[in-house]
Amino acid sequence: MAVDGNWNITMSTPMGDRTATLSLASSGGTLTGTQGAEGNSAEIFDGTVNGDDVAWKVSITNPMPLTLDFSGKVAGDSISGEMGIGPMGSFPFTGTRA
Repeated sequence: MAVDGNWNITMSTPMGDRTATLSLASSGGTLTGTQGAEGNSAEIFDGTVNGDDVAWKVSITNPMPLTLDFSGKVAGDSISGEMGIGPMGSFPFTGTRA
């Protein structure tokens, strides 16, 4: 599928731009993988893929314990969409295939 592979993403947050690495694999409508930032890596969960549309969640502990809720679209070697941070709202993210 188009989403499979390694990505470098940038998330625009209230604390400035944050970068992360993302490794994704799809099987049918299920998306699995890992997301890492600042030396920490976590398994993604609740991942789905439908054509070029992707969604996943990841729990982080730094800078505070949060679940990030991503939804976006893959276009060739680019990925972009929104990252929900619970009560803090949603913020854009973009990325390119590594």
